[in-house]
Amino acid sequence: MKPYLLLTPGPLTTSDTVKQAMMGDWCTWDKDYNVGIVEVIREELVTLASTRPEEYTAVLMQGSGTFCVEATLGTVIRPTDSLLVVANGAYGKRMGVIADYYHLNYFLMEFEETQMVDPDKIDRYLSEHPNVSHVSVVHCETTTGVLNPLKEIASVVKKHHKILIVDAMSSFGGIPIDLFDLGIDFMISSANKCIQGVPGFGFIIARRSLLEKCKGIARSLSLDLYDQWATMESGHGKWRFTSPTHVVRAFMQALEELKAEGGISARYKRYCENHRVLVDGMRALGFRTLLPDNEQSPIITSFYYPSESFDFNDFYQRLKAEEFVIYPGKISQADTFRIGNIGDVFPDDFHRLVNAIGKIGLK
Repeated sequence: MKPYLLLTPGPLTTSDTVKQAMMGDWCTWDKDYNVGIVEVIREELVTLASTRPEEYTAVLMQGSGTFCVEATLGTVIRPTDSLLVVANGAYGKRMGVIADYYHLNYFLMEFEETQMVDPDKIDRYLSEHPNVSHVSVVHCETTTGVLNPLKEIASVVKKHHKILIVDAMSSFGGIPIDLFDLGIDFMISSANKCIQGVPGFGFIIARRSLLEKCKGIARSLSLDLYDQWATMESGHGKWRFTSPTHVVRAFMQALEELKAEGGISARYKRYCENHRVLVDGMRALGFRTLLPDNEQSPIITSFYYPSESFDFNDFYQRLKAEEFVIYPGKISQADTFRIGNIGDVFPDDFHRLVNAIGKIGLK
């Protein structure tokens, strides 16, 4: 069932049992689906996300992770609010694009793509702009693989009593995060990332007390986060519009497999080992990593082209023939490619990958 290993930041390689979970059909009005699957997922998500799950609630939303980011910004930010968007890559900048579409009052604080977000700069800005009401930031920016210092960022935002929105698209489920401990108010992720489900929906884990105040703010019918949540609450797992039933059932299986692995801490340990094997092997072959080790996440790793004559498309096709699929680079500052460390992949897979790259050579 695996023609190749998908070494990207999502969609990613999934287990055969996650795929097999999609082989049945479910009725969106049936309690076996709404109560037996959707409500179980919602409860497990808040339990995974916080040591105080009673403070939070989970909302599932059709579409990709960007749909969920847009739903959150479009539902949570009022016309009278002011948003600070912090960006050091394409996905942080995308929040600024969404803010433009919705005509939000916002300021885009940009850092270099290869630079971690600086909490001190956020601190200074919030001190100078007390009118800011919300701050949004990406935890793991998969443009490069940089891991932003979420604990320090959250501490600054909470010191200034602002609402914190975190895009944890490629980190939640693979890196331990405690929303309550950090003071995160809205966290956004997707089914096809570190939980290791398949594409089709994302989710928002929200501080219940704040989401309850968002009625009537949304500028979109389909992306009304509050109304989606209210319908799920009153309907015991009912979605407003047709839900991706097969994908949702696969996600419940993926949650079971996360639990069987030992939870997020165990998965984080595996991803870190995947990354270590990859980096050690690639460096031994002569490749250089884009980021210094202290800024690098275990989610996805960027490598410089080994030479000016390096042909990525040729390299990609030859690796695909060896049953590995990787990712092109995404930055303008340097010629790079990326390799994802997440999914149903293990250190032995990365030993095989490094051997295959050694066989192909650097040309």
